[in-house]
Amino acid sequence: MDPASGSTGAGHDDAVEWRTRAPGGTEYSWCRAVPGGTGTTLLALRLSRGAAAAEAAAAAALRSLQSAHPVLRGRLRTTPSGPTLAFPPAAPPPPPPPLLPLEPVPAPESAADFDALLEHELNRNPWAADSDDAPVLFATLYELPPATGSGAALFVRIHTVTCDRSAANALARELVALLGGGEGEEGERVPEDAAAEAALEERIPKRDTWKPFWARGLDMVGYSINGLRTSTLPFVETGTERSTQMLRLGLGRDETARLLDACKENGVRLCSAMAAATMLAARQSKPLESGQQETYSIVTLINCRKFLEPALDDQNVGFFYSAITNTHTINGEEGLWELAKRCHDSYTNAKTNKRHLTDISDLNFLMCRAIENPQLTTAGALRTALVSVFEEPVVADVAELQGRAGVEDCVCCATVHGIGPSIGVFDSIRDGRLDCACMYPSPLHSRKQIQEIFDKLKQILLHHACDEGFEDCT
Repeated sequence: MDPASGSTGAGHDDAVEWRTRAPGGTEYSWCRAVPGGTGTTLLALRLSRGAAAAEAAAAAALRSLQSAHPVLRGRLRTTPSGPTLAFPPAAPPPPPPPLLPLEPVPAPESAADFDALLEHELNRNPWAADSDDAPVLFATLYELPPATGSGAALFVRIHTVTCDRSAANALARELVALLGGGEGEEGERVPEDAAAEAALEERIPKRDTWKPFWARGLDMVGYSINGLRTSTLPFVETGTERSTQMLRLGLGRDETARLLDACKENGVRLCSAMAAATMLAARQSKPLESGQQETYSIVTLINCRKFLEPALDDQNVGFFYSAITNTHTINGEEGLWELAKRCHDSYTNAKTNKRHLTDISDLNFLMCRAIENPQLTTAGALRTALVSVFEEPVVADVAELQGRAGVEDCVCCATVHGIGPSIGVFDSIRDGRLDCACMYPSPLHSRKQIQEIFDKLKQILLHHACDEGFEDCT
């Protein structure tokens, strides 16, 4: 075990009986995906204080998080019948086990700044090794190199089986508040652990999951055929060990306001505009003839908490997301808003027909088959889509909260290099500014290749968001 790891152990909880259950279908697919590289959720905080000064506060904040969310003290256990999720008892809530010392460690020479250190930490995968009893959470505190200025970086890695994107951002807000000396945004509350009680599939009303057997078969065939006929970005290196790398795309406050206003005027969500701009940028990056068609696959990720019985909020840590997959054929002559409307209508029609609930088991099945048989995907690259977007961006005003806590930057993201899209967009609007952490698998795609696509994407968004054109929008 890494001495700088803040891993949760059973500790004194061994004296009481832990709750165990088999993973649900979606959780099982993540148990299969994470060892291959996809599904490590990361909370990354850059601190203005040095590591020595931040050590005690960081350890105390993590203990408070684990106390409020017993799921974060969970364990992944291997049994003869398959993986098992184990959670500490709910009531009365025992104090969290002590973290291993969160000792500050120097950043490796290969990670010269916060973003490089983020990528380094993101790709440390303790769940890839054979282990019959692994914690779901690891934490590390680094002293930043002097060349980047004083400060420290706190990283919390969580197995995605217990932490989706909405939960990660809720945890990040709590963590920042705790580092600032508060008790979290919600103050004292009863510890919650909905994920310990039941998986996503068990919480969906039966009326919303029923689908005729013949329809399920047709949908499976349709997903498979669509996957085979979709275009991909060019692959740079397909047979090498991969990792997840990150690029960030940001807009200023005025640019963000213009883009959101344009989305509203055109009747689409930001996710549809991002998906459309990505398709246009991807096509522009290829030497195609005018009017030549390409078909791209888009995955829209949807927070299902409000559709469950009982409904949950983002403070309920666990994995409660589903996905809608759509394909779009474009010839490069479409306007952004025309294509964004197509994206919007496709996934909203599917959502109206409850495909985000009825198709969960189908998509999980196909995901596991692809993991087992990479040759079922183009060039064995395990790419399931051009891009994945979240239906709703994270929207928060955090400047004051982060200022009190001495947090200079905060990123929530996840790995994508096992199975997943070529580009995963983790978007947020913080203090009125759009900030996207864009993840991609390397060296399957190169940084230069993805940077060029995002330069085009940003230009497309700004050009179409401004009445006067891109030059007048900067």
